[in-house]
Amino acid sequence: MSLADDVAAAAGCEATSSRRVGGGSINEAYAVELADGRRAFVKTRDGAPADEYESEAASLRWLAEPGTVRVPDVIAVGAAFLALEWIDTGSLSADGEEELGRGLAQLHAAGAPAFGAEHSLRIGPLTWDASPAGDWAALYAERLVRPLIGPARDRGALSAPGAEVVGAVCDRMADLAGPPEPPARLHGDLWSGNVLAGADGHAWLIDPVAYGGHREVDLAMLRLFGSPSRRFGEAYDEVAPLAEGHENRVALYQLFPLMVHAVLFGGRYGASAEQAARRFVG
Repeated sequence: MSLADDVAAAAGCEATSSRRVGGGSINEAYAVELADGRRAFVKTRDGAPADEYESEAASLRWLAEPGTVRVPDVIAVGAAFLALEWIDTGSLSADGEEELGRGLAQLHAAGAPAFGAEHSLRIGPLTWDASPAGDWAALYAERLVRPLIGPARDRGALSAPGAEVVGAVCDRMADLAGPPEPPARLHGDLWSGNVLAGADGHAWLIDPVAYGGHREVDLAMLRLFGSPSRRFGEAYDEVAPLAEGHENRVALYQLFPLMVHAVLFGGRYGASAEQAARRFVG
């Protein structure tokens, strides 16, 4: 059977066409037209781990539950593919920016049962044990950041002094992580490329790695590879003002994605992670 046939069988509807499209980096991407009028964005690749697409589908459904932000519907999922609602793209409008700020604040406030998740977290080939924990600082330091030090060092992306300083930040995380907050419902990989503007100017969130965590993680990630607008920030703060000192913690919560990039891509990311970490140790 072809990919289109597999998608059709899982969706319970005949496929009328299939074509390769852009939009995949790790995955190949296809547009599949279904006989009932739906168009699916389908991601697939050879050798994908058996739980990868189901985990992403579960993340999308979990983020959709509160109804605060737009995420694509899951049309069908299989061991070798994920078929999502097709989104015609455009540019984010001023109303869309404000809607995203309010919606993300409400999504975070919808909460999570605990810090972490029932499933392992996956970004590309990297996985983390994020089993539920009662303490955010320990989960962030010991489950997310510290396990990346060795791989980043082995790749040559992180220097020996850099590895030492990142480890020192992990040691101090209980003092650095900010005032206690309940677990927020996080997108988990919220860089600007995972905020998709629809043709109507409103935002969709895609490619989540969802878990319960500190809401400043999502916001710091949004600032790492772009800068959300003033409208976005003001709308977020109207719904859920951030705790005192949050600006001083931006680099702390950018440390995790910087370390992920150091392991995956090398280059300057290790030096950037070291620079971020040095802000928090003497």
